[in-house]
Amino acid sequence: MSLLYLTILLPLIGFVLLAFSRGRWSENTSATIGIGSVFIAALIGLYAGINFFAHSEQAFDLPMWTWIHEGAFNIGITLHLDGLSLTMLGVVTGVGTLIHLFASWYMRGEEGYSRFFAYTNLFIASMLVLVLADNLLVLYLGWEGVGLCSYLLIGFYYGNPANGAAAMKAFIVTRVGDVFLAIALFILYAQFGTLNIAELSQIAPAKVAVGSSVMFWATLMLLGGAVGKSAQLPLQTWLADAMAGPTPVSALIHAATMVTAGVYLIARTHVLFLMAPQVLHLVGIIGAITLVIAGFSALVQTDIKRVLAYSTMSQIGYMFLALGVQAWDAAIFHLMIHAFFKALLFLASGSVILSCHHEQNIFKMGGLRKQLPLAFAAFIVGGGALSALPLLTAGFYSKDEILSGAFASGHINLLTAGLVGALLTALYTFRMIFIVFFGKSHVQAHPGKGFAHNLPLIILMILSTFIGALIPQPLRDALPHSFAGDSLTVQLISGSAAIIGLVLAAWIWLGNRQWVESLSNHYLCRLVSRYWFNAWGFDWLYDKVFVQPYLKIARLLRADPINAMVDSSRYLALGGNWTLTLTENGKVRWYIASMGIGAVCVLGLLLLS
Repeated sequence: MSLLYLTILLPLIGFVLLAFSRGRWSENTSATIGIGSVFIAALIGLYAGINFFAHSEQAFDLPMWTWIHEGAFNIGITLHLDGLSLTMLGVVTGVGTLIHLFASWYMRGEEGYSRFFAYTNLFIASMLVLVLADNLLVLYLGWEGVGLCSYLLIGFYYGNPANGAAAMKAFIVTRVGDVFLAIALFILYAQFGTLNIAELSQIAPAKVAVGSSVMFWATLMLLGGAVGKSAQLPLQTWLADAMAGPTPVSALIHAATMVTAGVYLIARTHVLFLMAPQVLHLVGIIGAITLVIAGFSALVQTDIKRVLAYSTMSQIGYMFLALGVQAWDAAIFHLMIHAFFKALLFLASGSVILSCHHEQNIFKMGGLRKQLPLAFAAFIVGGGALSALPLLTAGFYSKDEILSGAFASGHINLLTAGLVGALLTALYTFRMIFIVFFGKSHVQAHPGKGFAHNLPLIILMILSTFIGALIPQPLRDALPHSFAGDSLTVQLISGSAAIIGLVLAAWIWLGNRQWVESLSNHYLCRLVSRYWFNAWGFDWLYDKVFVQPYLKIARLLRADPINAMVDSSRYLALGGNWTLTLTENGKVRWYIASMGIGAVCVLGLLLLS
């Protein structure tokens, strides 16, 4: 347990070494440091997990040093290991190692190879600070660190202005959520005098009543931070554009780890949310709406990575729904399973993209199942888990727990949204698979090869089957008892929804596709499809409401009107001085005329008065 700090320190050392190498090291050296630091961190995490189970799953705190000490304000760096943080530690380092290994193949020959691993190592370190922190301020430090790494990695190909714009968009939108989270910290410290999570869980129930305004606003601000980082309504617009980054980045940050930070935050502060039932119910509503609208958007995308991006929004929506109905275990279970199959799908999509000469449009692929057998198998297994096909896939068991939790808690509306989402998920997932791997081939693909390419896909395929669902999660003491329970009725309905979605996808997109093509040419269908394709108009709305007014104000302030008003007295004095100097010209006739005009003015004033 005392070695727990090395899980953060080793990736941080890897970041420092790679950053100061300035790209002068060979690709093999850079990859060895980048992968090795995360792999050793994963081994230490495994050792910590074994010790955790050996000590009867007792929570463990490892004090490091005092970060801030000013009067009564005392913030220490202390690592906290319990069942929840251990689960996150395993996901971050385990899946992170596999993604780093795959990236060593994917990024080979790219400019900035060592820079890529420096950024990903910094991300792993920041994410581990976030999940191991015992204090909300230290958690916020890691929270900001992963936001920075997300910006750096989305804009990795900085030569393309569109990538820079996508990175800036992600940075700004998530920063809105970060401001809400900071406000939550201010409220909690002002009310309770501490930001230690364990202390807050004890003090808050004793000091304020359930449903109090303090808890309402504090948890609402926490929720604001969570929806920003986890790309949920209404701050979901950044995630699809974040696909501008390298595909391993999408697998690491925008599928398996960072975007689940909001889910982790709500689960970690569950005691506070239980004291604000209306906000907790709002969590479930936001998740339900997001999973449905993201599903419809995924149904019409043409970019293979954007389909997976919208599916990520949808699956995190399921996690929010689980949190909202107090199915805490189910939310974290689905978080882990989602990390397996979504990392698998993103890495497999990266293999397809490179094999097809950087082509990402699914309609320009086709017939790839024979040319890319491993990628095809990965998509079948990962797509089945994403669609929650019954019995064989891990996704079926985690999603069933969520839907059973909604059913057991009596939230029938949320259950209905979850079942609609299950149908949509199978429909858009197998639409993508059938278009990419079946039908007529439009491109000559060259399959990826090698240990670094094959091993991560094979391991993640195994974890995406029912075998992954057998991994125990020690959440007994970390989270309260859940409503979740196995319901045969829900299992049958959700399994049937997934199978119906698969059959519909096969009927529509296998074969000559004449029916769907004729339907897509209809005016109303084109209009709806365009609406869904453009993320339900949220980008347009935010551009009109926030971006354009901001730019107009910026253009107005470019001339600095306040400064012009201050300078007006100076300009008035200068103008008066210039006017008076015109009278000092040394011409007698000008002086006589001036005296005459002055006399006339005086006489006029006397007559008028």
